[in-house]
Amino acid sequence: MMSKHEKTYTTKANFMLHGGDYNPDQWLDRPDILADDIKLMQLSHTNTFSVGIFAWSALEPEEGVYHFEWLDEIFENIHGFGGRVILATPSGARPAWMSQKYPEVLRVNASRIKQLHGGRHNHCFTAEVYREKTEKMNRLLAERYGNHPALLMWHISNEYGGDCHCDHCQVAFRDWLKKQYNNDLKALNDAWWGPFWSHTFNDWSQIESPSPIGESAVHGLNLDWRRFVTDQTISFYQNEVVPFKELTPEIPITTNFMADTHDLIPFQGLDYSKFAKHLDVISWDAYPAWHNDWETTADLAMKVGFIDDLYRSLKQQPFLLMESTPSGVNWHNVNKTKRPGMHQLASMQMIAHGSDSILYFQWRKSRGSSEKFHGAVVDHDNSTENRVFKEVTQVGETLEKLSEVVGTNRPSDVAILYDWESNWALNDAQGFGLETKRYPQTLQQHYRTFWEQDIPVDVITKEQDFTSYKLLIVPMLYLVSEKTISRLKSFVENGGTLVMTYISGLVNEHDLTYLGGWHKDLQEIFGMKPVETDTYYPNDRNSVRFNNQSYELKDYATVLERDTANVEGIYEDDFYAETPAVTSHSYKKGKTYYIGGRLEDQFHRDFYQGLIESLSLEPVFPVKHGRGVSVQVRQAPQKDYVFVMNFTEEKQNVTFESSVKDLLTGEEVVGNVTLEKYEVRIVEHQKS
Repeated sequence: MMSKHEKTYTTKANFMLHGGDYNPDQWLDRPDILADDIKLMQLSHTNTFSVGIFAWSALEPEEGVYHFEWLDEIFENIHGFGGRVILATPSGARPAWMSQKYPEVLRVNASRIKQLHGGRHNHCFTAEVYREKTEKMNRLLAERYGNHPALLMWHISNEYGGDCHCDHCQVAFRDWLKKQYNNDLKALNDAWWGPFWSHTFNDWSQIESPSPIGESAVHGLNLDWRRFVTDQTISFYQNEVVPFKELTPEIPITTNFMADTHDLIPFQGLDYSKFAKHLDVISWDAYPAWHNDWETTADLAMKVGFIDDLYRSLKQQPFLLMESTPSGVNWHNVNKTKRPGMHQLASMQMIAHGSDSILYFQWRKSRGSSEKFHGAVVDHDNSTENRVFKEVTQVGETLEKLSEVVGTNRPSDVAILYDWESNWALNDAQGFGLETKRYPQTLQQHYRTFWEQDIPVDVITKEQDFTSYKLLIVPMLYLVSEKTISRLKSFVENGGTLVMTYISGLVNEHDLTYLGGWHKDLQEIFGMKPVETDTYYPNDRNSVRFNNQSYELKDYATVLERDTANVEGIYEDDFYAETPAVTSHSYKKGKTYYIGGRLEDQFHRDFYQGLIESLSLEPVFPVKHGRGVSVQVRQAPQKDYVFVMNFTEEKQNVTFESSVKDLLTGEEVVGNVTLEKYEVRIVEHQKS
């Protein structure tokens, strides 16, 4: 069995990938610009380029008429200076001739209106002709470039998302349901609570996808539709990769995952825990709104770390940053550019949390259309002297010194459980506070203490193994099946420590409530049961006394009925004043904690500090620092690679208690060091 510290090379490259989305198909009539690109790639210390993502109209301008010569030349030019190509399939935006000749490829929206040609990702994943066309195109790419020495990996489509409600998708949905419910319509009606509003079906043909002009309040239907959309998207993806698995089985495959950017939470449109199983490498597109006016730089960095740790944990191996911006974007409400130093810091944070690449959207700015002002390595001035190009070059020079970090991982004793399906169901629930559910944000708040204390965390899903962790944190797990409850119980029985919170364990996998109150196995391991959830208005407040200190509570409070649990904290106000708010319970070899209300950050710091001490949770490599500095470590069998990052606008003093080697300068470092604003130090610690 592989040691948790052994390297895992996710691609053929044993160096950090640096480069990004390159769209030479936009410049085929400008050979001078294409020539400049090759020169600038070398000057900027970039080495890897994603090509062909939206190039279908350049590859096949008419049905059956193919032009690969330009792509041949791009491959050769990049290979000529030792660069690598991540070759993308062009299915994210099909050519106009296809929409015109085969209108069934066009999506139908939830209101049953057929969409016009345009945009991207507006195709039907079920349409057989589109599957045929993408499979044929991908086979041609595999046959032509599969053995090219510059080819590093396959990039399948781009940012999959959205759904289609056409007649073909309705048939596919019904077939999917028949499989899920073993062709038993009564089982489906039972799962969807059919008698409610007389929504019992007596023929499969009566079932339609959720729609604003039809049914949208049957929660079981909504949940199953979202599951179907994930599975149908994966099915389309699987159709795309057939030629690559057949002809180039040694070339790894990825597709780029996303995040919702304002609050920086995982993308909600697809269940990535399912999708990840079909990828060789996880990659994602990160566009944090640095320097915004609603949170500190450190707060935003914490959220970035959370998503990094989620996507890394999906396969427990290094991931790739497939897209980022070296400056600003063009689709935030306010498109602020990165301040000097932030690009280096943000890039190194990605590496620190497990990325083996820094790739950009985009290499060169488009001249026209919607992305002409989106950030890029090469601006419209074509200059090497502007600030952005120089900062990209600095990142490239840094990455060239980090090759030995490639393939290393971040083992952890702490896990937080994230579940897409539970969040779908919770957001659908017509109860609680419509604006205050905030499931992903709540998990990030529980993650914060460990990030601040430099203790590594895996953000895992319900299917993953729990047994290797000392501490498992399960906030707001609204939807939980009996299978998952059994796995949580087993985790505690065998010595694990489990933390659960308000609005957990209320419904099963069909979004049906558990009758008889909280599930009996949860009552058993927690020694208590929640009996009422109190939802607060935005200005309502309560407080909880814990360890002789009072902490502010807002949004939610759970009235608890104690059995054998110990009371760790009590409510101080309202009709449930002096009753349990935080409990603990020893169960067989393990222990559980239940937090009944949404409490301030300082409560989480103090509560988890107790667990950190009792479970002997420690940073991999201790560095003394103040708040706003983050220390993240990637581990190899003989070395630790330590990233010390200042996510504040002030100088920060840090202390290395043992001698380390600076990987960028080669100098030995020990004792007190001052970090400038946004500065990062990367050091190597030789294990004894």
